[in-house]
Amino acid sequence: FPPGSQLLQDTGFQGYRPENVVIYQPKKKPRGGELTLGDRFLNSVIASARIIVENIICGIKRCRILKDTFRNHMSGFDDKVIEIACGLHNFRVRYRHSVVSFNLFHFVS
Repeated sequence: FPPGSQLLQDTGFQGYRPENVVIYQPKKKPRGGELTLGDRFLNSVIASARIIVENIICGIKRCRILKDTFRNHMSGFDDKVIEIACGLHNFRVRYRHSVVSFNLFHFVS
């Protein structure tokens, strides 16, 4: 990451700390304790920003090859699969509402 970057990460990446990067990570509730009001507010802000990314990842994973076990070990093939899945997702999002609806019965009569 370039110096000064900001990274929103979830609790699955607790040990990941790249240099010169500001990390925003939700706080975990301590055992038998509660989070402070400030920590809960910060967690909700981080979650609301991350939900956009999580929805995009969900859209990309519509491609079954990304959900199943991948057994092809050709060099660079996995990158191509991700690029194609991202391209298909972007295509779907861009043209989601541009399909014109029509009445099929108009053509039958």
